[in-house]
Amino acid sequence: MTLPPPAPNDATLVPDNRRTEFLPRLFGHRLLIIGEHAVFSFIERLSPTDYGGGIWDFYELAGAPLYMAPTSRPRYRLFCEGNGYEGEVSAGAAGIIATLFAFSHLSFSFDSDELADGFARLYAYATDHPEAREILRAID
Repeated sequence: MTLPPPAPNDATLVPDNRRTEFLPRLFGHRLLIIGEHAVFSFIERLSPTDYGGGIWDFYELAGAPLYMAPTSRPRYRLFCEGNGYEGEVSAGAAGIIATLFAFSHLSFSFDSDELADGFARLYAYATDHPEAREILRAID
């Protein structure tokens, strides 16, 4: 059986042999450690009950880095103190939310094309995601 090619708006999992390239492309070489830590910090704050560390998957769209997603659970309960959002989302949506928060937060401290481009690319992807309503409510 041959699988159809992914739709143009489908994110694809970054293969193991390219994982080391992902974070420098997502956040830039200068901010790769800071960016990765920011995503981890946001998911810890948003989902303290469900998130306890673990391996993360990396996703790209048409060859461009897109977001990180935790793999320790299929779903995460989130609460955002800043806007009162409370809900449960898939691991992918939780990763999108945490990555968007990280891009936004870091943009206040660092002038970086990677942050601006990454946020714009991921936000555009999120608006067409099956869980777009929850993602947009969480980041509002």
